[in-house]
Amino acid sequence: MARYVARRTLFLLLSLAVAMVVIFALLRLLPGDPANALLSVNATPEQIAAAREQVGADEPVLAQLTTWVGQVLAGDLGTSFVSGREVLPDVVDRLGVTIPLTLFAFVLAASLASVVGFVAAYRANRWYGVVLSGLAQLGIAVPVFWVGMVLVWILALDLGLFPSGGYPRAGWAEPAEALRYLTLPVATVVTVMTASLARYVRSATQDVLGSDYLRTARSLGSSLPHAFWRHGLRNASVPVIAILGVELATTLLGAVVVESVFSLPGLGSMLVRAIAQHDYPSIQGVLLVTTFLVLVIGFAADLLQRVVDPRLRRRTTGTAA
Repeated sequence: MARYVARRTLFLLLSLAVAMVVIFALLRLLPGDPANALLSVNATPEQIAAAREQVGADEPVLAQLTTWVGQVLAGDLGTSFVSGREVLPDVVDRLGVTIPLTLFAFVLAASLASVVGFVAAYRANRWYGVVLSGLAQLGIAVPVFWVGMVLVWILALDLGLFPSGGYPRAGWAEPAEALRYLTLPVATVVTVMTASLARYVRSATQDVLGSDYLRTARSLGSSLPHAFWRHGLRNASVPVIAILGVELATTLLGAVVVESVFSLPGLGSMLVRAIAQHDYPSIQGVLLVTTFLVLVIGFAADLLQRVVDPRLRRRTTGTAA
């Protein structure tokens, strides 16, 4: 297991290095010039040349890449062309919105999906099992921004229970107020994510309920709850863990939509603004941090699968766990 962790860590670092090069290259392939962030519409050639020199766009591309990689390795994501502030502190501040939004929604959705998926599989022949399965299918087809607008309309505008958008200036210095502003965004993500996860939990549970080893345990006198807990839960959880990792990463990447609907000052809104302003350091910083978090999520899900299922450890090492 230790050798696998070492190999997986090396792969994580190599993936991050490749991602850095890809992010840098794609930005340079897009139309436009990073100097545009500092220029007005009627800029003169002299002003354009000065702006390009100021942002380093006049240097060879390889020199620009080397400079950026050196900055990242030193813990510096650069300085915004527009605001003049360092990118890293801005990213850290906005993670205080994006990470809680993602984690709260993920924990709630995973908990609800586990119950809904299990009931839908265990009671597949009952009317409520069919209804739960149908609702899960319907929930997948509903766009997340539409769910957000409906919740704003009903719970914020009509009933006035929650704010329709924005975020308190004090942030987590006022936790009760911060949670109040995050309630509708979290509920929006939970609604869509629960529907998606419930389908996978239902499928994994059905596979276990129809397995030979569970029927054997039942024939030896074990009750269904005891047999499922003792023999089926681990087998059912392995494919679900992989899906949980994908869903968590997808939620993190999809924060841009939810943050736009609710005007939250998170990484998503920072990325949208940076793209509109051609602020390359901010774009690179947000994309690099987001990519790193997604890679770490996949890394953690992969390791957790091997902790849960000894067969994967044997397959990796070629020996018994």
